[in-house]
Amino acid sequence: MASKKLSVRVATPEDVKFDEETEMVIMRCITGDMGILYGHQPISAILDFGVLRLIDGDTERRMAVFGGIAQVNDNTVTILANDAQWPEDIDVAFVKAEHERMARRSQENLDVLEIQRDQVLMRRTLVQIEVSSYPLLTKGELSDKMPSDG
Repeated sequence: MASKKLSVRVATPEDVKFDEETEMVIMRCITGDMGILYGHQPISAILDFGVLRLIDGDTERRMAVFGGIAQVNDNTVTILANDAQWPEDIDVAFVKAEHERMARRSQENLDVLEIQRDQVLMRRTLVQIEVSSYPLLTKGELSDKMPSDG
């Protein structure tokens, strides 16, 4: 039996990051994670900073997404993200240094606006650090990383 797939397009103001078919999408929305499979009802959702998971057979790609909107209709998932990065696009050393700088700044006496801005930047760096540790994985590689039940 042929696999039923979703048409998925992830676009930012700069370019299209992904435009392919896949079996499942898991995205971070402001209300929590949402999984989309073939036949999902039409829905629109506001995206939060988080990991977008694109699962197709034995492979899973992860992308950092920094807000935006997602629309699901007729087995098509359209994601218009404010920004999005593949693991290979993330400069891990820079991101970790930026995260440490924001953590140090949180100890200073800043005004409320600066604190809120720094909190957003810290969330962004945490998502980037998480995604950068997940290159393209297969189901076998995923199970190797999971703790065993035994």
